[in-house]
Amino acid sequence: MAFKGYLNLVLHAHLPYVRHPESEEYIEERWLFEAISETYIPLLIYFKKLVEENVQFRLTMNISPPLITMLKDDLLQKRYLRYLVERIWLARKEMYRTKNTNKDVNDLAQFYFYQFKDFYRVYKREYNCDLVNAFKYFQDIGVLEIIACPATHGFLPLLNVTPNAVRAQISNGVQVYKEAFGRQPNGMWLSECAYIPEVESALNEFGIKYIILETHGITNAVPTPVYGTLSPIISPNGVAAFGRDLESSKQVWSSICGYPGDPNYREFYKDIGYESEWEYIKPFVSKSGHRVDTGIKYHKITGKTNDKEYYKPDNAKAVAEMQADHFISSRIEQINSAATNMVIPPVVTCPYDAELYGHWWFEGPYWLYVLFKKIHYNQDTFKLITPSEYLSTYPNIQECKPAISTWGAHGYNEVWINPGNDYIYRHLHHAAERMTYLANILKEPTETERRALNQCARELLLAQSSDWPFIITMNTMVEYAHKRVKDHIGRFNALADMIDKKEINEDYLENIEFKDKIFPNIDYSIFSTN
Repeated sequence: MAFKGYLNLVLHAHLPYVRHPESEEYIEERWLFEAISETYIPLLIYFKKLVEENVQFRLTMNISPPLITMLKDDLLQKRYLRYLVERIWLARKEMYRTKNTNKDVNDLAQFYFYQFKDFYRVYKREYNCDLVNAFKYFQDIGVLEIIACPATHGFLPLLNVTPNAVRAQISNGVQVYKEAFGRQPNGMWLSECAYIPEVESALNEFGIKYIILETHGITNAVPTPVYGTLSPIISPNGVAAFGRDLESSKQVWSSICGYPGDPNYREFYKDIGYESEWEYIKPFVSKSGHRVDTGIKYHKITGKTNDKEYYKPDNAKAVAEMQADHFISSRIEQINSAATNMVIPPVVTCPYDAELYGHWWFEGPYWLYVLFKKIHYNQDTFKLITPSEYLSTYPNIQECKPAISTWGAHGYNEVWINPGNDYIYRHLHHAAERMTYLANILKEPTETERRALNQCARELLLAQSSDWPFIITMNTMVEYAHKRVKDHIGRFNALADMIDKKEINEDYLENIEFKDKIFPNIDYSIFSTN
């Protein structure tokens, strides 16, 4: 069957590396647990269902190295199981509390009870707590293309003051990918879609064939791309770039008219963790005395009112099905219009944060499921495709120089460097220069020196995460973000001083290796310039 065009859906799955073995509980570890329950497990459940129903679908997804590491970490796996058990018990308690008082709430309590129990079954019994391997399975059978991501989601344009910092981010990102998925990645999700031409040398060196850019990274390219974002372009250095389609993005992302804002959908900001009596909810929230989300939310968005109505899952699913129809009809109209003026079929690229689907937009995974089914059964205008498949089928694309760009607010760097967070970079640049110096002079280190050098590289990479300046700008968990930058830079400097003095405290080194247990096969020499 000949299709007029293609749809390239891309999900960006990333969380900062948060692991605190030194503490029984750290609130920030819940970021991972919430994402597993609300995004990653639901996606896997629907992937499996689509395969069992013989629905032909394609999806592209990146899983960042910090997220891969956390999903495979024994400590965090055990803590997530404990988190799930607590949710199951809380939902059971809610079932008994509301049994004779409110049928709507009681129905929802039962809904959550059985959902959490199913998540426990899927996580522990079906996937043996290894969600990375679960996603790998769907790549191996050909329905999912997983792409790489820089090592700690470093914001590359601002790290390029020391070019080897960019090279280390990309090389370690590719290394983690290969270790997790057993193959070379074709594509890479640049952190924050942040592009400058200087990153291409490292992309080429480590075998990356394509990237995803924000819209103006394509439309402002030189020369101007003939087909805009409806076709990839290829840079003079041979790196292909797909650009985000504005029309389809607006339908999902827009805070005014986007699908997730429908009044029938679940309200994210009302949770019994904040609304219940303290003595009742205390055993199920933070042991440090802070109220936190429990994942049990009884209300729908309703509208711009504080008087929220109760959530009806079946009504929300019906809305998701209608919105899937609308999305498909919009793509058919868009592709039919574009195809008449193109010599190759248009491809509509739709990149989204994976955590939008399920965590922020509770119905998002179900929307994807019905979207894929409807694309498969209800139309023949376009087909789902991955970037690798498109480039393989249509290799003759226009050569252009992509434009400097990000997908942050206003399209450039201001989210990640502004008066609130700019102090970070002088420390990052100084540490990168010092790391390069150490890598250049220590060619034959002792085993202890090698361990210390490798840990220096880990601490530098962790300090470079774009999440810390982002959190500061967004004014959420700001104290924690400042602490993480100071901790990693402090550990880096302490170890570097020990290396310089040839007086390495092995107890200190072992403690830091235990805390920041990432990149087990890192090689500090990636920072060397000779």
